[in-house]
Amino acid sequence: MRAIVVMAIMIASSQVGWSQKAPIEIAGGYQVEIMTSAICELCKETIERELTFTKGVKESDLNVESRVVTVKYNPKKTSPKEIRRHIAGVGYHADNVDRDATAYEKLPFCCKDGSHGREILDRSH
Repeated sequence: MRAIVVMAIMIASSQVGWSQKAPIEIAGGYQVEIMTSAICELCKETIERELTFTKGVKESDLNVESRVVTVKYNPKKTSPKEIRRHIAGVGYHADNVDRDATAYEKLPFCCKDGSHGREILDRSH
């Protein structure tokens, strides 16, 4: 019985890491935090560059250590769903949106799972 409780807690904890946070209203728009599969500074540059060219995105900042990208955006021009789609389109998981496999294959080796001894979070739950 104790093992079942511990396993349930572990599963619930792993789900928290990939849960989507609701956007919050900020001065001049909204802000959303999105969990990514980014693992290095080149990943940061790639994702932030992609978001620079995404209509409605005002600013983005990816924290490589936490793998969370904070995006400020205009809700009249884009949405968190579209932002996640753009991140996935360049080869990275974005919350519950799976990365584009073709784009992932084109990423440099350093941006691939396990290349820095870091595996992606378990997204199977």
